[in-house]
Amino acid sequence: MPEFKSVMVAGFPLLMFATAATAAPAVQVKPIVDARLRYEDVDQGTLNADALTLRVRAGVEARAGIVSILAEGESTIAPIAKYNAFPFAIADEQRRPQYAGISDPRNLELNRLQLQLKKDANALTIGRQRINLDDQRWVGSVGWRQNEQTFDAVRGEAKLGPANVDVTYATKQRTIFGGDAGPRTAYDGHFLFAGAGGKVGPLQGKLFAYLIDYDEAFFFANSNQTYGGFLTTSVPLSHKVKLNLRASYARQSNYKSNPFRYAADYVAVEAGTTLAKFNLAAGYEKLGSDNGWAVQTPMATLHKFNGWADLFLTTPANGLQDAYVTVARKFDGVKALPGLTLAAAYHRFDSDQGRLRYGHEFDASLGFKLGKVGLLAKYANYDARDFGVDTRKVWLQAEWAF
Repeated sequence: MPEFKSVMVAGFPLLMFATAATAAPAVQVKPIVDARLRYEDVDQGTLNADALTLRVRAGVEARAGIVSILAEGESTIAPIAKYNAFPFAIADEQRRPQYAGISDPRNLELNRLQLQLKKDANALTIGRQRINLDDQRWVGSVGWRQNEQTFDAVRGEAKLGPANVDVTYATKQRTIFGGDAGPRTAYDGHFLFAGAGGKVGPLQGKLFAYLIDYDEAFFFANSNQTYGGFLTTSVPLSHKVKLNLRASYARQSNYKSNPFRYAADYVAVEAGTTLAKFNLAAGYEKLGSDNGWAVQTPMATLHKFNGWADLFLTTPANGLQDAYVTVARKFDGVKALPGLTLAAAYHRFDSDQGRLRYGHEFDASLGFKLGKVGLLAKYANYDARDFGVDTRKVWLQAEWAF
């Protein structure tokens, strides 16, 4: 029988030749199944909307040693469809401008199809994949919406001494709008995401660069280059209480085909602590404006930022300042509602330029689990002043994963 030996390069056995007998690794097969049923109600000025949608993802991952192959499909149906699924003009029956917008179109698509080599902290992933970088402020999977955002990409992750390095090159951004969205089903281009970070003493940080070059002319204005970084640390206030701090800065400017010429700052700071089992935080975020254009984050998980009412998915031309406070608590002793968690947030929104008072927003949520089913109720109320219209949203949701 022939014998084999592996040659290790960057942590992976890349070459094999005869020297030692090796048994083939066992193949492990893992099914992937999750479902989410959601009711969403929107009251927005003169427009209302009601949606009941069910999203199901199903797939399989096969792993043998350091090699894995994953395939996953995604389907969304809408038993109640009194909503506008597309917030842009398109000749499709799901474009219903008489209703408020809810971006959960009916859909059936291949969500992920990827090949991965992974050993310890080193990984190489090729194909259609989910990418969530850091807090998802710049690149994320938009997991709140029923149809997930994925990327056709090559991603490499490595541990190089004290540094963690993460580099992705993508050629397609598959959007949340699904297969009936015409040219907005997916955006082609050349997208580079690069980051390197590590920990030094009490400080943990990362430097990053995002270079986004879209091919579609109607999306040229979102081509941009962003360079920045963030730092996090914890400061003890007592033997039981510590103050968690996070600060981020980035500079964004036009890139490649973008017709706007601008260079604007992004700033975010947050401080948080835990008192009497309540998690408290206060923060400030600025998406700056320059020369009539503002910092844009077209690949972010935007629902996580600037209020759950989603009024600022596109940053206004005058920029955005968001000052906010949050409070949350998990109640472990409620046996009838295991995992009971309450959360609330208040945001005040202003422009970066022009001294506009956009408005303010109150958000609240309640969640718990019954067996493997996670139940969630959420509420958002945006009170408009110089931007948008008064908007109220309510969600009731049940989610299950195998």
